[in-house]
Amino acid sequence: MDRRKSLKAIAVGTLSAGVLLDACKSDNKKEPEAKAAEPASGLTLDRAEEEKKREQELMSTTFFTPHEMATITVLADIIIPRDAISGSASDAKVPDFIEFMVKDQPEHQVPMRGGLRWLDVESLKRFEKPFKDCDAKQQINIVDDIAYPEITYKENGKDVKRGKPAKPGMAQGIAFFSLMRDLTTSGFYTSQIGVKDVGYAGNTPNKWNGVPDDVLKQYGLAYTEKEMKECAKY
Repeated sequence: MDRRKSLKAIAVGTLSAGVLLDACKSDNKKEPEAKAAEPASGLTLDRAEEEKKREQELMSTTFFTPHEMATITVLADIIIPRDAISGSASDAKVPDFIEFMVKDQPEHQVPMRGGLRWLDVESLKRFEKPFKDCDAKQQINIVDDIAYPEITYKENGKDVKRGKPAKPGMAQGIAFFSLMRDLTTSGFYTSQIGVKDVGYAGNTPNKWNGVPDDVLKQYGLAYTEKEMKECAKY
């Protein structure tokens, strides 16, 4: 299973039904007004006036510098790149989501800003330029050292290790990348692009054409002519 499929599996298992349902557009005639108040995640939600006021306050300020936002965009697209199925993290406006989240949850501000600084320092040490200015191969060279920390878990009663032992000096980078990955997947899989990528269809009408023939044969059953006419077919 590749990285993108793994992230999708995690998202499907953890996203609440309520969040996914809210991601579905309606035919509400007030859609232009709702869109104007659309939250950073890209979902249109019914919220209390206090929540709308809080969001307006957060949206009126900026936390990350342009350089930091550029770095976040590069890193988010490394975590969830564009593929044949859907767009990338930046296509889903994940950097804007992360900007919103660190203002809404200030406890993320120091770890994120410190982690971005660590990333640039490490990049300057290795390649004499900031992370965002490195080529793709150089960026992955750094990401590979912080994206797959060694973990130990039980499998069939035995300790199993996965990932790579951390190199000296990588602890802060590993912690930062873990937070960045969490924020990226949260933002992506609560966006319209992410919901479509998961394949969530919402409440859609369907047809019940009865139990499939192969299943009926398996149990030695069959519909009567009356059932076929009145119940099992539309």
